[in-house]
Amino acid sequence: MSDLSDLGLRRIHQGKVRELYEVDGEHLLMVASDRISAFDVVMDQTIPEKGRVLTAMTSFWNEELGGVAPQSLVSCDPVVIDHMAPGFLSQAWAHGRSSLVRRADMLPLECIVRGRLAGQAYEEYAAKGTIHSMSAPSGLRLADPLPEPMFTPSTKAEEGHDLNISLSDAEEIVGERRLAEAMEMCLGLFKAASERCAAAGFVLADTKFELGLIDGRLFLCDEVVTPDSSRIWPIDAVVPGEVPPAFDKQPFRDWLASLAWDRTPPPPPVPDEIVAVTADRYRSAYERVCGRSLAEWYGPKP
Repeated sequence: MSDLSDLGLRRIHQGKVRELYEVDGEHLLMVASDRISAFDVVMDQTIPEKGRVLTAMTSFWNEELGGVAPQSLVSCDPVVIDHMAPGFLSQAWAHGRSSLVRRADMLPLECIVRGRLAGQAYEEYAAKGTIHSMSAPSGLRLADPLPEPMFTPSTKAEEGHDLNISLSDAEEIVGERRLAEAMEMCLGLFKAASERCAAAGFVLADTKFELGLIDGRLFLCDEVVTPDSSRIWPIDAVVPGEVPPAFDKQPFRDWLASLAWDRTPPPPPVPDEIVAVTADRYRSAYERVCGRSLAEWYGPKP
């Protein structure tokens, strides 16, 4: 992926997937690449159009959830971005994968909400009968619905793996009042997103929200209900006790888990057929869950 330094924008952060550029004292430009990571390792191969899908889905969900929580997203429209970052219109490669956002002080928690038992939560439950060290009903199977959606935080590690933590651990990090605010916001967001997914024929099994403070108030930030941050299953294909077919990154993780790889760099090469299948899954997630065509989204068409 190219960069935007020619526009005089200073890159202030490069993550596994996204890069952040400083626009001014109050705004950042967030650019989603086609890189894919799993187990906190970035693959050498990219997934075509992945960055556009993540940006398009985040834009869609910000529209859908606008009445639930304030949002840091300003616009994904290249014309609007060009007003704030002159010359952006000449950077066609960045159109559709860039978001102009308000700068926020990010909450040092991963705010995960779970409606179904899956992933690391299922692994912990199967071994200990708990979820993030919290009590859970007995007898649950993989993919079973939880009695109520659970707010299950984790640490936000600068390096290495995020660690699942309990509510009491999270309270020590952000304080009782801020944790209560985050829980209320995220559970409300999850409820609204789950209902919208269900209307499209999908189960939102779990998702990770990123929250940040702007003028002392919590805002929804970063990506929202994307295949990278969520587990999304077709309703009619969910069978308790079995791994559901997924419109998210989990099948890619499962393929990696089938290899003799110790989950540390360097990553294994990703075959062309896995790249193609994964790209199609991302594109289908946007088009089927959101009911929109990726061809109509901003950016150069493949």
